[in-house]
Amino acid sequence: MRKQIEGALRRSRVTLVSDAIGAASLMVMLLVALHLPAIF
Repeated sequence: MRKQIEGALRRSRVTLVSDAIGAASLMVMLLVALHLPAIF
């Protein structure tokens, strides 16, 4: 099972990186949106 997981991670490394970047950008947008009312 460990070899299957490692193989899947190797094959989809580019997808995982782009998904991580997308998730990070969503978190940044959420934090900005939550802090906007405090600014105005």
